[in-house]
Amino acid sequence: MPQAIGEVLPLAVGIAISPIPIIAAILMLLSPKARSTSVGFLLGWVLGIVVAVVVFTLLAGILPATDPDASKPVAGVIKIILGLLLLLLALRQWRSRPKSGQEPALPKWMDAIDSMTSGRGLGLGFILAAVNPKNLLLAASAGIVIGTAGLSAGEAALVIAIFTVIAAISVFIPVIGYLVAADRMRAPLNALRGWLVAHNAAVMAVLLLVIGVVMIGKGIGSF
Repeated sequence: MPQAIGEVLPLAVGIAISPIPIIAAILMLLSPKARSTSVGFLLGWVLGIVVAVVVFTLLAGILPATDPDASKPVAGVIKIILGLLLLLLALRQWRSRPKSGQEPALPKWMDAIDSMTSGRGLGLGFILAAVNPKNLLLAASAGIVIGTAGLSAGEAALVIAIFTVIAAISVFIPVIGYLVAADRMRAPLNALRGWLVAHNAAVMAVLLLVIGVVMIGKGIGSF
């Protein structure tokens, strides 16, 4: 189990520092319906992470069982494919960086955040966690690691719980911090939003590059 935890930690961090969900959460916290919408978004975010990881863990469990010390070519090929997809996303993110002096473009749906309800916030959080290609690939990678690690049901559940906590913490902290001290959080949240907007593409490109290389290495090591 410790090895599985070690392998999923970078993947969880990859989801945690995804700029777009953090920017969305910050915009909700600065909106008129900050409390209800942000809490709904947080619940959807956590639920989406859990669902994605559990689904891919169960799918990975279908793979034929092998000796722990034996090679795992099927799992290795899957990890290499996921790693290559992450590298392609990294290249796409890098190319999407705004040019010098150009205003960074944000998704158009962010314009509707001020009028969102808690239910729509929950749905948005779920989509960004479980459907967004970048986060879905990271969750799928974690599920493959957990599902092929030969863990018991209890051990797998614990690894999934640890993964979820780490992956959700970047949304959890600002939401809870705002609920506890709203006035003090507004200025730091605004500053953080500005930085993330400016460096969104570069942050994700470097992150996906590193994790993609790691996944390919893990895949090669499975043979």
